[in-house]
Amino acid sequence: MSNADAAATEEYRAGFTCFVGRPNAGKSTLTNAIIGEKVAITSQRPQTTRHVVRSVLHRPNSQVILVDTPGLHRPRTLLGERLNDLVRQTWSEVDVIGVCLPADQKIGPGDRFITNEIAELKGTIVAVVTKADLVSPDQLIEQLNAVNKLYDFADIVPVSAKTGKNVETLVDVLSGHLPESPQLYPDDMVREDPERVMVSELVREAALEGVKDELPHSIAVVIEDMEHEVSEGNPRTRIYAEIYVERMSQKGIVIGKGGARLKRVGTKARKQIAELLGTRVYLDLHVRVAKEWQRDPKLLQRLGF
Repeated sequence: MSNADAAATEEYRAGFTCFVGRPNAGKSTLTNAIIGEKVAITSQRPQTTRHVVRSVLHRPNSQVILVDTPGLHRPRTLLGERLNDLVRQTWSEVDVIGVCLPADQKIGPGDRFITNEIAELKGTIVAVVTKADLVSPDQLIEQLNAVNKLYDFADIVPVSAKTGKNVETLVDVLSGHLPESPQLYPDDMVREDPERVMVSELVREAALEGVKDELPHSIAVVIEDMEHEVSEGNPRTRIYAEIYVERMSQKGIVIGKGGARLKRVGTKARKQIAELLGTRVYLDLHVRVAKEWQRDPKLLQRLGF
């Protein structure tokens, strides 16, 4: 039976869910594991996610739209304030909220703050104990007990996005809390986001790898042009992208000695973009300085925030 046929039955469910949590709680990694392909960039750096990414999981009796958001954090710039506003707006619009609480970290003030923030929202609230593969069974039980005391969650599910343990169980739980509804997206849609947004995010992910602690928040990527063409009988996409930083010293870090680091960034990003687009890719990267762009309203608008 197709999704369209299933949608006509009374028990078909469809709706929006999002994972929330402090930065680096495993939200984007979990989203990718559920969808089964890369739909959100990941990094060990906090506040990696900057855009709301909507991904669609099609099941015989449900359609789960996962909304990946930036992590709520204490803002230090205008960019941080705008990202927090984006997060809170998204929370108010979804049907199910999954609070991500890493199994290897004790519950702290940030977790309590986020839980209190969403307590008055209309959506069903589920606890997701992420990174379960990083702790022993006894430590996991201890964390589950702590999570149970934190809030009266509708469900508590321990998962490991890395190993896949309980990922399907989590999807079952999320689906069960969605409203009865016909399917909301066509069968062939996996992402709602514009192609350029995902391409720019893949470039930024590559640029974030191995940089110093102060640099990640200063990196932004703008796709100036994308041209789809046929070369030697094969499809190819020409992409012209600019990587923005805030200071000249940061530009030197991104480029590296003799341009070696920027070349590595381009190689990694080009490979992932080619997988995303299904074509050969020509990627032209340049690094620009936009002084204090995170605090400048006009520059934030220019960079898509």
